[in-house]
Amino acid sequence: MKWKKFKIKTVTDAEDIIISTLYDIGLEGAQIEDKVPLTAMEKEQMFVDILPDGPEDDGIAYLSFFVEETEDGTLTVNGEEKTEEEILSQVKEELESLRMFCQIGEGSITVDETEDIDWINNWKKYFKQFYVDDILIIPSWEEVKEEDKDKMIIHIDPGTAFGTGMHETTQLCMRQLKKYVTSETELLDVGTGSGILSIVALKLGAKHAVGTDLDPCAISATKENLEANAIPEGSMDVMIGNIIDDKEVQDAAGYDKYDIVTANILADVLVPLTPVIIHQMKKGGIYITSGIIDDKEETVVEAVKKAGLTVLEVTHQGEWVSVTARKDF
Repeated sequence: MKWKKFKIKTVTDAEDIIISTLYDIGLEGAQIEDKVPLTAMEKEQMFVDILPDGPEDDGIAYLSFFVEETEDGTLTVNGEEKTEEEILSQVKEELESLRMFCQIGEGSITVDETEDIDWINNWKKYFKQFYVDDILIIPSWEEVKEEDKDKMIIHIDPGTAFGTGMHETTQLCMRQLKKYVTSETELLDVGTGSGILSIVALKLGAKHAVGTDLDPCAISATKENLEANAIPEGSMDVMIGNIIDDKEVQDAAGYDKYDIVTANILADVLVPLTPVIIHQMKKGGIYITSGIIDDKEETVVEAVKKAGLTVLEVTHQGEWVSVTARKDF
């Protein structure tokens, strides 16, 4: 299947009104490209494989609308057949009408043809097996080589919603888990995502894991990855909600219960999380954090100390940081 892509150059302040206006003429499902910074709520949801801040917002936005094209080149909008020229003319007319009472910027339009893409599986070509020290991370569609069969093998299929373990922050946490997990470990994995840190802990011999996440997709993602790694049923529970301020999630997770808490999330989330999560930790419990860009290191270290925890180790990989601490009370 082919599509015609109508791409409009505009300004960020006009995104909503242009999308609404073009929706009225049958152009639905806009793709938005801009440099608007993430909101606090959006940042809270980025619990795995965190990226650094993006480029400065320049106020420019690109809105793309896709129209299905049949084999004979006909375009269909709201069930009506139209030519490319007719659609282009109508879009230009609507944009000029908007100019009369709001700033829409350049308002230029480009038209391209695009093939249908299998978005669900397209990412797979970028995810190959890799090592974290003596741990092999491998997707389900790749074979384990003979020389790797004596290694700890983690099968992980992150899908479209969560990270792969390739990011430095995940690797930093994995290395700390190797140091502290025992056969008696009860683990709390905040922002579990694909469940990779819990699975590593369980493979290392942890007794049980609990994962929390804001994204409901974490339930199916962790279930599939647990099954792929032959983790016995009942070894991990996953709950959806914000443990920072949701009392039900806090109660469900339990108090004074965990030997290790992992939190591979943004520094701006770790700061409010830390004074809360100490109540879930046992005395002597270990707190492993990452998702911390290097210029936020001191911010997190201070938050950890302020919560009464003892900083044991600060480790680095590239521009990323992990802070490991212990609860001594």
